[in-house]
Amino acid sequence: MRCTVRKEIQEAVAAYEDKPRDQWLFDYPAQVGLTGSQVWWATDVGIAFERVEEGFETALKEYNRKQITQLNSLIHMLLGELTPGDRQKIMTICTIDVHARDVVASLITQKVTTGQAFAWLSQLRHRWDETTRHCYVNICDAQFQFSYEYLGNTNRLVITPLTDRYSFPPSDHERCPIRPSWHWQNRDD
Repeated sequence: MRCTVRKEIQEAVAAYEDKPRDQWLFDYPAQVGLTGSQVWWATDVGIAFERVEEGFETALKEYNRKQITQLNSLIHMLLGELTPGDRQKIMTICTIDVHARDVVASLITQKVTTGQAFAWLSQLRHRWDETTRHCYVNICDAQFQFSYEYLGNTNRLVITPLTDRYSFPPSDHERCPIRPSWHWQNRDD
């Protein structure tokens, strides 16, 4: 199963630019579409930062407009006829896309101009490595190989600034690449 999920993600990431996203999503199962979307979100934000560094000051704003257009397209699809599985897939991707839009809007508001800023590095970023042919998930200076476990087509919690806080179970806090908020609140010194 893991080999199949990995192969599908590889194909989806490679095919992402071949057709409009709202059509591309129907070519793949929900988990693959969601992961591929997250890979391309991180890639597109990285490209926008490169453009900003090259002097195109409005690159992040332009990308944010693209995000809003993509999100509106998905919302429009939800108003139409969809199978229950496709409806769930689109709703899940909408949930993640709203968060992605909010992250980029926050980067714009904070006037972030580099992909090395903590405001960006502290986000969960998926990437596909063509050399190793694996998906990786990065946050700050930590990198984890995607495990390709089948997750199914399930609901997602709405992501808010409160639910977006990064944390580890208490037993793992010493190895944490960043300190969760509870760590600083419970310090003895």
